[in-house]
Amino acid sequence: MKVFVYGTLKPGEENYQRYCAGKVVNTTRAVAQGKLFALPMGYPAMIPGDDAVYGYLLSFTNSDVLTALDELEGYHPDRDASENLYNRKQIETQDLQGHLLGYAWVYIMTEKLAIQLQGIHQPNGWWSSSHKHK
Repeated sequence: MKVFVYGTLKPGEENYQRYCAGKVVNTTRAVAQGKLFALPMGYPAMIPGDDAVYGYLLSFTNSDVLTALDELEGYHPDRDASENLYNRKQIETQDLQGHLLGYAWVYIMTEKLAIQLQGIHQPNGWWSSSHKHK
């Protein structure tokens, strides 16, 4: 089971240790199509779009980890999409050379919500907690 991560779940970021360490069987630098925003709360949001969003493809042996990730991301499958902070969907991912890596789960926010939360568009498609955008 694969999850594309672009924020606090990336290796070296704050939630990786807590949610992913010890459960990940493979980590690959990856790219997905979307649009990236840095939110003032200190984490990013990816929305649907045509830009390149850079992150990591994390492979897990089982899907139990999704339960904890859903909770972290404010996603409840049985709730209306508009009531969730993020919605989980499957997207196509590629490596940095443009080769397809297959589909992966990703947590995506609506553009409306990202703007409401005063997100700042990150045209380079990369987010890091070490250089916060003011």
